[in-house]
Formats: sequence, structure tokens, C-alpha cells
Amino acid sequence: MKTIGVLTSGGDAPGMNAAVRSVVRTGISKGMRVVGIRRGYNGLINHDIQEMNLRSVSDIIHRGGTILYTARSPEFKTEEGMQKAIRTCHELEIEGIVVIGGDGSYRGARDLSLRGIPCVGLPGTIDNDIACTEYTIGFDTAMNTAVEMVDRLRDTAQSHERCTVVEVMGRHAGHLALQTGIAVGATAILVPEIPYDLEKDVVSRMRNTQLSGKKHFIIVVAEGVGHVDQIAKEIEMLTGIESRATVLGHVQRGGNPTVRDRVTASEMGHRAVELLEAGIGNRVVAMQSNAIVDFDIYEALQMTKDIDKRLYQIAHEISI
Repeated sequence: MKTIGVLTSGGDAPGMNAAVRSVVRTGISKGMRVVGIRRGYNGLINHDIQEMNLRSVSDIIHRGGTILYTARSPEFKTEEGMQKAIRTCHELEIEGIVVIGGDGSYRGARDLSLRGIPCVGLPGTIDNDIACTEYTIGFDTAMNTAVEMVDRLRDTAQSHERCTVVEVMGRHAGHLALQTGIAVGATAILVPEIPYDLEKDVVSRMRNTQLSGKKHFIIVVAEGVGHVDQIAKEIEMLTGIESRATVLGHVQRGGNPTVRDRVTASEMGHRAVELLEAGIGNRVVAMQSNAIVDFDIYEALQMTKDIDKRLYQIAHEISI
């Protein structure tokens, strides 16, 4: 391939810039022309394209967000929008595209691949909810951010002998909540994959730990469970312990990416360009057993991913 494009789509995640940098520099090292497609698939529809060179991606590996910006594109989901995007590719001689995002971004990559524009997807989301990969770009940074925020909340909870109910992001998945909860020593962790009983799984655990002298509590709740204000009110009503709810929100998406996210993004970006160089599209890059691998997009989208039940059991046993 002579010309490839790179775009970021959906929610931003720390490490996306490191992936863009890797794609651009790997492509250039292989003699390719690389263009940046701005604002996701909208960039293809609206000709929002920029030429990329070695200096275009200087000093971005440490930055959160995405220098290419990101957006969701309802128009791209229509056949008319798809055809506009394809015309842009033909006009600019874009022969392949690296798409950094989640499952929704993969579906767009699949649709373009079907229509003759080979695409390779990279898993970029803090939710770690892409089934084909054990790890997604941004997950480690988001966990570290959440842990830092909860550690700060613990200081206040301890000072006032309160219960703090913290909602972390993750959409419909509990991976971020589970690992954050373990890292902060939460008394209870609530995730959407595992049904819970407030009395049995939260209140009784708080009462038991009170008997051993504990006076403050952290409850971590995944975004997909929701209702943190109501959960806090019920805990206070049932235990008499002053309880407060805190939603961490989009602060978890920002910040400088960790070493793991920078390195993983760099590896995955390199593999994506290797695939396009070989003329291979309709693939997604993933991590399995700490190795970088790739799958057919159709296969990847049909996979399912559950919460780590063993890790959840460990959390239950050691948070007492």
C-alpha cells in the first residue's frame, strides 16, 4: 500500500495518541504516505484530512485524548454516508485505514472492508469491554486515575467515619470497577455481571467489619449498576452510617497514559501497519496471554467477554 489513513472513533482513551504515533511512524518507515482522518468517520465524509509526517506526532506519546479528535457519526451508519467516505478514500488514494476505538468503530471498519477499503481495528477504550482482547488501550490509565481519586475520597471518609459509594466508568462492563475496588481495598464491589443483594453483599459486610473496629467504608459501583445516590441512601438508612455518593465521571478518560498504555498502543499500532502492508484488512489487533495477535472482525464481534469471577471471589475474601 502507498497511502494509509488513521482515525480515532468513539470515546477517547489515554494511549490513543501513542497508537497514532506508532501507526504514522511505522507507515513512514515502510515508505508509505500516512494521513490523519480527523473527528472519526466524520472526517472521511467531510474531507477533514491532514497529511502526517514524523514531526506531526512528535511529543504526543505522553498526552491523553487524541490529536485527531474523535466523534460518533450517525451519518456514517447510512449507506449514503458510507459511500461519501469511500469516495473520499478514492479521491485521496487512501488504500487502507487503521481505526482506533471500540466495537462500534470496528463495525464501521468491517463495513468499509466489505466495500473494498481494508481496515484494521485497534482496541481503544477505558472500559476493557472488547471481547476479543484481554486488554484495551486506556484501561490501565483509567484504573490508576480512579484509584488516585478514591484514595483521596478515603481520607475524607476516614476523617468523618463515613461510607463513600463511588461510581466508576465502564459502561455495561465491570472490569474497571472490579480492579479499582481491589486496588483501593473496597468493602464491597458491585458490577453489572453479578447480581447483588444490598443487605447480604454490602450492609452485612459493613457490619461484620465494624465488629473488627473499622469505622469507614468504600463501596465501588460500576457505571452499569448505577443508582449510586439511592444505594448510599439505603446504606445510611440500614446502618446508621453517614453515606455519600460520588460519581468520578469523565476525569477517568483524561490524563497522561501509563507506561503500559504507551507500550501496548505502540505495539498494536505497529502490528496494524504490518497487516495493511501485507494487504490484509478486516482484522482487529488484540492481546491474548500478553502477546499481540489479530482476529477477523466478524469473529471478534461475535465473541463474548465475562467478568473475571476468580478475581471477584478474591476481592470478596480479602476485603473484610
